[in-house]
Amino acid sequence: MQPESRSTALSGRIVISIDAMGGDRGPVAVIGGLAEAAGRNPDVEFILHGPEEELTRLLAKRPEVAARCTIRHAAGVVTMEDKPGQVMRHGEGTSMWSAIESVRNREATAAVSCGNTGALMALSVIRLRKLPGVNRPAIACLWPSRNPGGFNLMLDVGADIKADAPDLLQFALMGTSYARNGLGLARPRIGLLNVGTEEHKGRAELKAAHELIAGATELGQFDYVGFVEGGDLPSDRVDVIVTDGFTGNVALKTGEGTARLVGDFLREAFNAGLLSRFGGLLALGALERLQQRIDPRRVNGGVFLGLNGTVVKSHGSADATGVAAAIDLAFRLAKSGFQERLAARVASVAQARQDAAEGGTTNGTSE
Repeated sequence: MQPESRSTALSGRIVISIDAMGGDRGPVAVIGGLAEAAGRNPDVEFILHGPEEELTRLLAKRPEVAARCTIRHAAGVVTMEDKPGQVMRHGEGTSMWSAIESVRNREATAAVSCGNTGALMALSVIRLRKLPGVNRPAIACLWPSRNPGGFNLMLDVGADIKADAPDLLQFALMGTSYARNGLGLARPRIGLLNVGTEEHKGRAELKAAHELIAGATELGQFDYVGFVEGGDLPSDRVDVIVTDGFTGNVALKTGEGTARLVGDFLREAFNAGLLSRFGGLLALGALERLQQRIDPRRVNGGVFLGLNGTVVKSHGSADATGVAAAIDLAFRLAKSGFQERLAARVASVAQARQDAAEGGTTNGTSE
């Protein structure tokens, strides 16, 4: 089916663009995740990017899913070893490039890829462009927490290792929009990650960001709790944690590794002997609930914020369950109109700050 007729046929539905070839586990895991997500979301359809012959063969085993997919042939694959600059120059014809193009051409509302993070961000910035008023895009991820909804949001977790004070303010505004539309929080609580909660602690850009974020609470319609520490990431003290990409990525990978370590330790403990195995059987229900809460696959999917289109980055090692979680997230955001609301929020706050600055200059001149 041609793209034009496809768009007409999908009127009123959410279309997600899927890079089938980016993950470590190959297209089998991606299509498995697609099938899981499709079963939960009857209003979603897909444009699947990769080698047509291979994808057609895999989809033939899932006819109920195949009916909701359009295959877009793309012979090339972006590997985890490819450098972003190389992909930007020579990546046309790859499944990743093709997946981003479907969002750029408004054929799909969001794209999902398990591929190379640096290459995906570089392609997304070049092909989709940044929103007006955004200096530095960010990757936002969900973090299991004690909050009623079960998650906190943290950004940036790896789009760029740098962030100055205005960037951190933009992250707070974009995180507010995500929390409002993706988590249903009318007035999110924002915290700025630091080495302590005291106002005199931290680098100069953190202190400057502290002042900027505190001054934007009414304009941005959020509450600012001030500096937060690493121990607050899973707490119910805050809804959105703002930090630079270097710190956020280290925290994210540490959290994921710790969750896997706890799971491994529990399995070892309950397999240590006959009595331990018996105790494990008695505690099986509680252990399954714990595993679900700390399973990184449940929160798989970092969202690229600050671009003219929604892109969700799945873990490269994600299995079908992880891929499905990333697709579910893309679907929820697309259905909520998140992208349009984010763009409007960034633009309105940028304009208000400009108007305030110009008013201050005028007042200063007249005085």
